[in-house]
This record gives sequence, C-alpha cells and structure tokens, in this order.
Amino acid sequence: MKNIYKKSSIISENAFCPGCLHGVASKLIAEVLEELQIHQKAICVLPVGCGTLNMESLKLDRVVAAHGRAPAVATGLKRSLPDNIVFTYQGDGDLASIGLAEIIHAANRGENITVIFVNNSIYGMTGGQLAPTTLVQQQSTTSKFGRNTSTMGYPIKMAEIITQLESPTLVARQSLDSPRNIIAAKKIIRRAFENQMNHKGFSFVELLSNCPTNWKMKPIDSLDWMRSNVIPYFELGILKDVEGGK
Repeated sequence: MKNIYKKSSIISENAFCPGCLHGVASKLIAEVLEELQIHQKAICVLPVGCGTLNMESLKLDRVVAAHGRAPAVATGLKRSLPDNIVFTYQGDGDLASIGLAEIIHAANRGENITVIFVNNSIYGMTGGQLAPTTLVQQQSTTSKFGRNTSTMGYPIKMAEIITQLESPTLVARQSLDSPRNIIAAKKIIRRAFENQMNHKGFSFVELLSNCPTNWKMKPIDSLDWMRSNVIPYFELGILKDVEGGK
C-alpha cells in the first residue's frame, strides 16, 4: 500500500483546545521546516498566548519572549546567529496590541526573519477579551454587546499595515478553514521560509483561525462563522511580493 501521508517527526501531540486551528498552523510549519530540511537550525520565538502551547508541540529550539516582544527577541537571535532560521509564532492579541511597536519596527527594518501571525479575532489564553482584530459587533468578555466602533474602533488589518512599509518583501494572508485554504497556507509558509533562506528580508504570513472556546461555538459552526464573517473582512491573498536581498 502506498503511503500518501506521513506525520512530521518534529511535532508531537496537539496541545490546543478541541477544534482550534492553531494545531493546523503548527502542523504546517513543522511539515515545511522538515521538507526544507532546515528544522535542525530553526529557532521558534514564542510570546505569551495560545501559541506558547507549541512548547509542548514543536520539537525545535524555542525561546519564550515577554508578551508582544517576540520580534525584538527574534531580531537579536537572527543578528547573533545569522545562519539559523528564526521565526515568531504570534496571536492577534500579542502581535497587534501589546506588541504593535515591535512588529512594526522589525518589519520596517526589514529584519531577515519570518513572522507567523495566527489571527482568531480574540484573546484566547487570557480569557476571551476584545482583541485589536475582533470584528464589528463580535461579542467578547469585554464587549458583551459586541464591538462598538464608536468607542472601540475598527478591527485592525495587520497585513495591510505591514504592506505599506518599504522593507517587507512578502506579506500574505490565508485561512485554515478548509482543505483548499490549508494547502494555499502551506505554500505561502514555505515561500516565507525560503525567503529567509535566500536572505530576502522580512516575511509576514497571517493565518486566519477560529476559537471555538471563546467564540462559544461548536467547531463546525466556528468554521461557518469564519467563512461568513472573518474572511470577507480579512481578505485572503498575497498583498506584497517583491525581490529583496541583503
């Protein structure tokens, strides 16, 4: 019998909540690193948030950063160890809120790192609070009646903001809600790591995810909600793709 799929050797059991797509994101990263044969020199920087559960999942060298500071830590690692593959794995509360300055300045400097940004439109690990990416009228523990734009502003589109900077060479957004989108997500993750291998500079990959626990939905319902609400607002595709090199 032909073997059509083999689990990556650098990922262990899923440590995330049932139905959460963080597990899919982690699996794709592990597969790409192993396929490119760069996993032995890869360093994953994990800040505070659900992504920190990859301490249990990814069998890589890992560094835990303070909340929001992963791009700063990744900058230091990459400049100190330029032959290593350095990437951050960040959520929307971490990257787009407390870490907004860090991600903007790392991108603006064109650091030769890869940023994987998992956007589930809510603070996951800390209790389901309103995040910078929470949708208009979406409920959370701190927006009981839904996000009100007059007092809470609009959801931040991080990929579009990063795209406006001169230095980033690859900025893309994909979703993890369907097999078709998962395949597309893996391709862009691969491109992002290849950019780093080829010294092309800063790559930013946003992955739309769900949060059944804090959205208070069944996993299958959360996927439908993503397709009806999240993806129409955070449009998928490659926003920037230019030749870099340092």
